[in-house]
Amino acid sequence: MNAIPFDTLQFANRLKAVGFSEEQAAVLTELQKTATGNTLEQARHDYHLDDVAAKRDLKELEATLKHEMRELDHKIELLRADTQRMIAESKADLTRWIIGAGFLQTALIIGVLLKIAHLI
Repeated sequence: MNAIPFDTLQFANRLKAVGFSEEQAAVLTELQKTATGNTLEQARHDYHLDDVAAKRDLKELEATLKHEMRELDHKIELLRADTQRMIAESKADLTRWIIGAGFLQTALIIGVLLKIAHLI
C-alpha cells in the first residue's frame, strides 16, 4: 500500500515549538497520521468505485453496441434480399422486352418477305 509521505517527527517538533507538551504532540501526530491514512484509503476506495462504474458503463455500452450491430445485420439482410428481388424483376422485364422485340422484328421481316414475294 502506497503512503503519503508524512514526517511525524517534524510535525511533533513543530507542535512542541508552539507550546504543546510531549504527550499532546505525540497524540496529535498520531491522529494526523491516522487521518492522512484514512483520507488516502477513502480516495483509493472512491477511485475503485469510479473504476467499477466505468467497467459497468463499458458492459452496458458493449451490450448496446451488440444489439445495434444485430439490428444493422438484419437491415443489411433485408436490403440484400430486396436488391436481389429487384435484380430478378429487372431481368424478367428485360427478357420480356427482348422477346417482344424479337417477335416484332420477326413479324416485320416475314411481312417484308411476303410483300416482296407478292411482287415477284
